[in-house]
Parts: sequence; C-alpha cells; structure tokens
Amino acid sequence: MKQKYPFRLGTTSYIIPDDILPNVRFLASKVDDVELVLFEVDDGYNNLPDQKTISELYQIGSAEDLSYTIHLPTDLDFTGDSFTLEKSLSKAKRTIEKTLPLAPWAYVLHLDGKHLINDKKPESKQIWQDKALSFVEQLKTWTGQGDLLAIENLEKYPPDFWDEVIALTDASRCIDIGHLWLDGHDPSPYLDQRLSQTRVIHIHGIEERDHKSLQFVPDDSILQVLQQLKNQSYKGVVTIEVFDLEDLESSLKAFERHHHIFEVPNGS
Repeated sequence: MKQKYPFRLGTTSYIIPDDILPNVRFLASKVDDVELVLFEVDDGYNNLPDQKTISELYQIGSAEDLSYTIHLPTDLDFTGDSFTLEKSLSKAKRTIEKTLPLAPWAYVLHLDGKHLINDKKPESKQIWQDKALSFVEQLKTWTGQGDLLAIENLEKYPPDFWDEVIALTDASRCIDIGHLWLDGHDPSPYLDQRLSQTRVIHIHGIEERDHKSLQFVPDDSILQVLQQLKNQSYKGVVTIEVFDLEDLESSLKAFERHHHIFEVPNGS
C-alpha cells in the first residue's frame, strides 16, 4: 500500500489477536502508521513495550516507512488529589520516555472533564482548565515539543470543550470523526475550523457501538470527510480506529471506493 493518499493512513496495534509486535509486523506492509494503544502501563502486567520490543519496532518502522502514533493511557487523571496526579504523571512519563526513540508522529491525549458537562459554574471550568494547562505543560517537557501532544475530542462532550486549552498551548488536535458521528454532530464545520491545528484524525463506524467498520457509515459521509481533507491539503495521520481484521479490511475498501478524488488528472 505505502501511502496511496496525501495523508498517512493507519490503524491500531490490535488488529489480530496477539501482542503489539506481531500486529506491527502484520500491518507494516498494509498501512503507513500504527497507533500503539497503551492503555495499561501500571505496575505488574502491562502492555508498555520493553526495550527490545522498542528496538524491533524502530527497525520495522525504518525498513517499511512506517510511522507510529502513541495513544497515551486513557486513565490519566489530572483533576484529583496530589497522589492521583503524581501517579498519572509518572505513568505518562514512563510511556513517553519509553516510546520517544520511535520518533512518534503524535501522542494522543484524553483530557477528561465529565464532571463539568452539567456544571455551569464558570469557576469550575476555570479550575479544570488551569489543571489541564499545567498537566499539558508538564507532558511537553517530556515530549520535547508541544504539538506532539494531540488532544482528542471525546464522546458525550460539547465539540468545543477543549478549544480554550488548545488555544492557550501549542498542543495539536486529534479529531475523532467517529465520536462526532456518535454524538450526532456534522464533522464538516468542525474540520473547517480546526483541521489546520490537527495532527491526527481518528475515523471509525458505528453499529451497536463505535470503533466498528466504516462499512456501517454512508458512503456520502466518508466522501465528505475525504473531500475536506483533500481541499485543505491535510498531510497528517488518519487512523482507522478499529480492533479487528475484518473491520479493518472492510474499512480500507471503503477508502478505496473514494481513492479517485485524490488522483491527479493526466496532463496536470
């Protein structure tokens, strides 16, 4: 495959029922980027790659022109007490320092604030924002550059929930199209306003739940997204965020149906 599109098309590190390294070996000739999903990095058993695995991942990436995005653990909590904060910072630091040798395209970050969705007090949002800014600034000291942190929009939140934090930092965005579809939002205006700040895009279909094949998404909706990426000359990563080979293969076919929009006419 190796970059059929102006952007880097990728998927997750859990497509076949095996660990990260066998998945990357399997995917290396099929995609341009693999999102290393590191949800568990606690003490004891975890899926944070060891040094030998990191070295092998680097070698595969170099040989196959494969980039990596790193999904930071989703349970990072910067709003709790000092013990919880330090535990989350330690977990983030371990993940970043372990994977930096891979020269990741981005670190995808969740900034949770569910308690604010029904809390209309301005002071509550300000407290959350101050803590979020401090958390992002600390993570930047480990990534080395702010735009490597790609803050993701999450489901069941207002789409503009993270705008102020991103505006006050040099963090980038991870736009999750699937989350927008799940909440009934049209991604077009969201992309129009924010794509220039975006380093990673997640896309996935919705059946009984999200993170399913794009075969469950109307072709017109997929075409609309791809047309916007073309119109704005997007050259970042687009991750088909599914966790099953059948879902990946049918999603790639959905992309292929619209590949013609990226073709340069003869004589141009």
